Amino acid sequence: QVHLLESGGGLVQAGGSLRLSCAASGRSFPFSNMGWFRQAPGKEREFVADISWSGGSTFYAYSVKDRFAISRDYGKRTLYLHMNIVKPEDAAVYYCAGKVPGAGATDYRAATYSDWGQGTEVTVSS
Repeated sequence: QVHLLESGGGLVQAGGSLRLSCAASGRSFPFSNMGWFRQAPGKEREFVADISWSGGSTFYAYSVKDRFAISRDYGKRTLYLHMNIVKPEDAAVYYCAGKVPGAGATDYRAATYSDWGQGTEVTVSS
């Protein structure tokens, strides 16, 4: 059993930066990929970014590409989302998620991620 815990959400001014973290705890670490998703009020959960845990290759949603950066600390089993040039439309609850091998490394639908954190809220002031 793996537990994912996000942190780092809060209020950020439009144009500013914020870093989210997601710590994985448990006896094992079964994930081949980890990702970030977000859900704004009244909207569906949407993919933000994904990283290959061993190789470090990344993939981003078009809406955040060149503004956000996903990274991981392999030894600490911690995932990060560096949010830069934040826009009002980035306001949402952000969730980290883990994907096990064989679930489709390049399939970024939420259903392919098996484990989820509880979310951390990001509010953007304009």
